[in-house]
Amino acid sequence: MRREGGGVMILPAAEEKVRNSDVEYVFRQDSDYAYATGFDEPTGCALIFSTAQAPEDTGEVDGRYVLFVRPKDPEREIWTGRRAGVEGAKEIYGADDAYSVGELEARLAGLLDGKPTLWFRFGQDPIWDARIGRALCDLRSRARSGAVAPTRLIDSGVVLHELRLRKSPPEIALIRKAAEITAEAHLAAMRAGRPGRCEFEVQAEIEYAFRRRGGAGPGYGTIVAAGPNSTILHYRAGNATLREGELCLVDAGGEYDFYTADVTRAFPISGAFTRAQRKAYEVVLAAQLEGIAAVKPGATLEGIHGAVVKRLVEGMLELGLLQGTVEERLADKAYRKYYMHRTSHWLGMDVHDVGEYYSGGVPRTLEPGMVLTVEPGLYVSADDAGAPEALRGVGIRIEDDVLVTASGQENLTAAVPKQPDEVEACCAR
Repeated sequence: MRREGGGVMILPAAEEKVRNSDVEYVFRQDSDYAYATGFDEPTGCALIFSTAQAPEDTGEVDGRYVLFVRPKDPEREIWTGRRAGVEGAKEIYGADDAYSVGELEARLAGLLDGKPTLWFRFGQDPIWDARIGRALCDLRSRARSGAVAPTRLIDSGVVLHELRLRKSPPEIALIRKAAEITAEAHLAAMRAGRPGRCEFEVQAEIEYAFRRRGGAGPGYGTIVAAGPNSTILHYRAGNATLREGELCLVDAGGEYDFYTADVTRAFPISGAFTRAQRKAYEVVLAAQLEGIAAVKPGATLEGIHGAVVKRLVEGMLELGLLQGTVEERLADKAYRKYYMHRTSHWLGMDVHDVGEYYSGGVPRTLEPGMVLTVEPGLYVSADDAGAPEALRGVGIRIEDDVLVTASGQENLTAAVPKQPDEVEACCAR
């Protein structure tokens, strides 16, 4: 943690959310809180203290770590499960001090008193914004009695999100496990995606694979998009029937111990691509392979995107989706009609993981330990009268998860087939 004269970082835990009536959504801990604490219970917060006494260049903190947690409650635990409680927060999770969440409002100002810097992510939760605001106002109102409120307010992401962006070996191992589970799920989808089945049936096969291998479930909403639905970028698995001669696009990633994979494949429902589908698929695959090959230390996501777009535009011209020259279509961005999203995003505890994309106003360079997606696509609306008829209603995206290594890159999801012949073999009935 940066010194900045010392201070404290506050990381709130996630709260349980009501789904309907007295039923809650499945709980998922806040990623920053989970990263820093490993504590997987709702409600409360962590405070991590730094000190001005440590040498500026050591990167050390003073070691004080405080948790506010739900207290033990035998009656409630009969209904909702065991709690670590205050003692467990210290004995199991290593907190130096721990208190019940009921004491938070009374103790918070005192814990902030005399700390020059407060690292906190304002704007994320209005309840917490107000709670921090009250504590600061309390300290300021008691200035004549010697209370000192933090004068520097810094987004906690400045520190924590940069740490999360660079994955440690244990984190990479967890992403590998998520990738392994995800590969099995995509193979199950290709086997299950035969004519006459519904999107939700394929979804069930995917999410069964996630859970049976010990995953927490999907790391984001599973996309199973049959036929023209494949041209809708964030379509969710619905009731549409998979039909002979069409493609099915699956975008699904399993989460394992808070880390998620993110993989997309498109496969022929009939078991074999039509000639037009295969040509379009090969255009996307060539662009994706070029994008993956460009991943290495010193490269940028902007540069990877540029290489992918150029290859896609060349393919769009060959397919008859665009006319003119590559240079003309790159200049006027006509390609955005068929490829409207970026090529990459960070991946980790969140599917669109944290970490700055620009540094000093320019694209940041890749470093070993970063994990990103490479996911070009081609989407031709079913009602696009200007497109070749054989491509209308065809959506293709090919996405893999790529680790930046010291010497280049490693495709963590290479076990999911994507060569056309391999995909057809997986779909063989």
